[in-house]
Amino acid sequence: MKPRQKRVAIIVGALIAIGIAATLILNALNSNIALFVTPSEVAAGKAPTGQAFRIGGMVQDGSVKRDGVTVNFVITDMVKSIPVAYTGILPDLFKEGKGAVVQGRLDSNGQFIASEVLAKHDENYMPPEAKHALDQAQKNGSK
Repeated sequence: MKPRQKRVAIIVGALIAIGIAATLILNALNSNIALFVTPSEVAAGKAPTGQAFRIGGMVQDGSVKRDGVTVNFVITDMVKSIPVAYTGILPDLFKEGKGAVVQGRLDSNGQFIASEVLAKHDENYMPPEAKHALDQAQKNGSK
């Protein structure tokens, strides 16, 4: 093999290795991404199907019902509401009337089955996506 052919073979091999590595990295990232969706978007059918996503909003007052380690509650953006079921231990800051973000999937009945519940950490903080989504939902709902 001539030196030029060796260089071409090395370059082609390196490009193939980079391509395989990029494909594996993008596949891993794609499987771990959870899109943020509002309850209004879920009600409008804009939620991703067959993949986990996040819903953010306020925990509706009077909606928290405990059945052993399963907790049922409603997340609302003040326009639309989505029922949520979560099995596990809730964060200490989880309360009715407070902000929360839940991650999981919709079941065939339209109930959100949560795998993770996140509660805001103080009175003044809300994730920017959740704040913007609540503002947009209230603006669109009042039209």
